[in-house]
This record gives sequence, structure tokens and C-alpha cells, in this order.
Amino acid sequence: MDFTVYDIILLVSFVVFTSVFLYRRRKNLKKEGLLFLYKTSWGMKLIDRIGNKYKKTLDFLSYVSIAVGFLLMAAMIYLFGKLVWTYVFQSDIVQIVKIPPIMPLIPYLPQLFKLSFLPPFYFIYWIIILAVVAISHEFSHGIFAVNKKIKIKSTGFGFFPYFLPIFLAAFVELDEKNMEKKKISSQMAILSAGTFMNVIVGILSLGVLILFFSLAYTPSGVVFDTYTYSVIGIANISSINNLSVTNPDYTEIIALSNETGFNEIEANGIKYLATKSLLEEQKDYGGYFIVFDDAPAINANLSSTIVKIDGVIVPNKEVLGEKILTYSPGDKVTITTLEDNDFLLDTEMVLGKNPENKTAPYLGIGFIEAENSGILKKIVSVVTSFKDQSVYYQPNFGAADVIYDLLWWLVLISFSVALCNMLPVGIFDGGKFFYLAILAITKSKAKAKKAFSIITYLFLALLAVIMIFWAINMFK
Repeated sequence: MDFTVYDIILLVSFVVFTSVFLYRRRKNLKKEGLLFLYKTSWGMKLIDRIGNKYKKTLDFLSYVSIAVGFLLMAAMIYLFGKLVWTYVFQSDIVQIVKIPPIMPLIPYLPQLFKLSFLPPFYFIYWIIILAVVAISHEFSHGIFAVNKKIKIKSTGFGFFPYFLPIFLAAFVELDEKNMEKKKISSQMAILSAGTFMNVIVGILSLGVLILFFSLAYTPSGVVFDTYTYSVIGIANISSINNLSVTNPDYTEIIALSNETGFNEIEANGIKYLATKSLLEEQKDYGGYFIVFDDAPAINANLSSTIVKIDGVIVPNKEVLGEKILTYSPGDKVTITTLEDNDFLLDTEMVLGKNPENKTAPYLGIGFIEAENSGILKKIVSVVTSFKDQSVYYQPNFGAADVIYDLLWWLVLISFSVALCNMLPVGIFDGGKFFYLAILAITKSKAKAKKAFSIITYLFLALLAVIMIFWAINMFK
């Protein structure tokens, strides 16, 4: 049975259980804004114990937390600026990504928007990660508050009740009046404590992810993303699909190209291959075409994941290269590839001559260093940087992919929450953190409030701008 089925069953069961639980405990619910808050005293003893027992350590970490808060705020301002630039000036990226800039991360989002560069995101991931990230974030606020001698009134959870009673947040309710009487540095330490803990959780999760990956996966194949190619001058093309041409131009080459399959192009006495769509994409290349070499791999229509050569496993491209060099040009080999439906396909082919060394065997595959455009893709690239993108990794047991994806999302969301929460806008911890920073500099509440108001409206205006440009690009 597909994992999605189990996940949907879990989702329905969770909604039913939560609905019954909240109905029976409805006296504990309090409406606040769009959320219903379920207040408890859960965890308060643990918060008090940690906050009072490790006073010196927490005093030191208060300064670290504030420093991390400033770094995260600076990083978020930079990333937000990049986001604005992307949505305003890079419409091609926006059309590929498709996700609205303020779209919350909900279960099945990558599947719904067909974001192939992201792993699937199931409800079970969402609820586990939300609990880990939200509870650790709020507990840290509470622990630092206790350390600064601020009373905790309650703890609890927030639910959005209008469509599905799904847990959305955790909270630690502090005595705000007492907090405002404390030193600015103490208040900033408490405000930044949540994001500081998110960073710690993200770092620890990344360590666990890397360790799990090394134990749960085995390098078992080579993933190539192109065939070998060359650059030729359009004026040097002498024939296309066996039709002779003399000093042709771009329009003539396109007119003689077949709509389907590869076109045979001869230039300087050498045969090349190219689809019509590939040629059409290169209209503005200044009299040149990038075309594929007439190589064994492309002629055999070899797919992108090679796992064996003549029955011998090739776990990475270094081993693949060493194995190919044991043959000679003209030798027949059997290449085993992993197809989309996870079945193995054997393809016989004859190795060619390497264009640069005629005595060396030649398969004709290539590897492209992908340029990750867009903020999201760059973040994904950083999180997966420990993996060799040219290697196919075979899971050692059935649930490996599920656990790996869960840990991967935990890392990504932990750092994302830390960054977003330090945005200097009123609804986030970063808003009041920014206000306190300006207050510490100017010693004037009026100036601090004015700066806080200006930057909040500025970010909201910029958010409106990128939403408008997103809508424009989506309806092009």
C-alpha cells in the first residue's frame, strides 16, 4: 500500500481524536484572534527547574542568543531583499517555482505544486516537525524568562478551528508587564531564545541526518544529466538529415529540422545530433549551436542512472571511469540502468573512440554543475550538500526514505522558522527585538516606535509588491 494512504488515514484519525479531545476540554479553550488557545500548566515545572538550575550557563547563552538574533535578522533582511529581486526581475524563476511568496508550508505542498527538487511532505512529517520546532521554541522563551525572574502564567497549544482542528502552535504565556520592567538586554535574550533554539535543533538535526544517511544508504550507481556535447558554427554546417546546405543561416537549419527525434547535423566533417527544440532554444547564440556528440550513450537512448557495466556495480563516476578504461574502442558492453519504475534495464552497446584520445574508449555521458537559481533551491542545495549529486544511493531498508525525508524537512524547517521569526515585523519576535535594539541606541521610546512602524510597513509594502508580481507572472 502506498505511504500516502497510511498518511491520510493518520490525518483523519488525528482530526477525529483532536476534535473529541477539544470538545471534552472546551472549558480550557480561549479564543484569541484566529486561534483557539488550549491553556495548561504542562512543562512549567521542567522550565522552572532548567531556568533556575543553570543560571550561569543561561546568563552566558543570553549574550550568544542576542548575537544569533542579530545575525538571523541581518540574514533574513538580505534573503527578503533577494526574494523581492527574484519576484520583480526574474519572472522565469517565478514561473518555474509557482508557489506564492506567503504560502504556508502545508502537507503535500511539494506534491501539489510538482516541485521535483523537494522531497514529498506528508502530514506525519508536518505534525512531528511542528511539535518539535514549536515546543522547543516556546520552551526556550520560558527557560530564559525564568532565568531573568519573569513569571510564567501558562503553557499550551494553539488550534485553528474553522476547517480542521489541527494543532498549529505552542505557546508559553509570560507576565508581559513584569517583562517590560527588565533590562533591554534581558528582554532581547528572551525574545531571541526561541530562534536560538531553532538553530540548535537545526544543527543537531543536520548531524543526525548526515549520520543516518551514511548508515541507511549505499552508493549504488551513477546519475548523469547530459550527453557529451560540442559547440559548432552555424556557417560550418554542411548537411542536416543528409540534405546538403551551403553557408546556411539559423532559419534554414530550423526549417530542415524534424519535429521529433534527433536531427543528424554534419559540420567540419563530423556528425552531431540535436532535437529541433534544442536548436530553437538557441536562436540568440550568436551564430553558434550547442549540439550533442554522436556518441554511444545518446544513440542507445541511455537513461540517467547507470548501476552496472557487464554485471559489475559502479557506485560512483570514478569507478565508472575506471571500468570503462578496461575496454577498448569497438568493444561491446552491457550497461544496466535503473528506470523510473525501479526496474533494471540491460542495454548492449559498442564503445566509441574518445574525440580527444582516439585510442581510449568512449561512452558519451556528461555531468552538469547545476546552478541553483532562486532562494528556495539554494537553501535546498545547502541542506543536501553532503550528498554527491552524481551518485545514486540505494536505501538499505524499506523505511529509509521516509525517515530521511522527515529529518531533511526538520532541518530545513528549523532554520526557516529561525530566520522568518527574526524578520523585523510586528507579528514576529524579530519585530519587538528590532524595537528594543533601536530603543537601546536612541534611548527614546518615541523614536523606537516610529522606526518599528516604518520598517513594519516597509516590509508589508514589499510583500504586497512581490505578491502582485507573482500574480502577474502566473497569469502570463
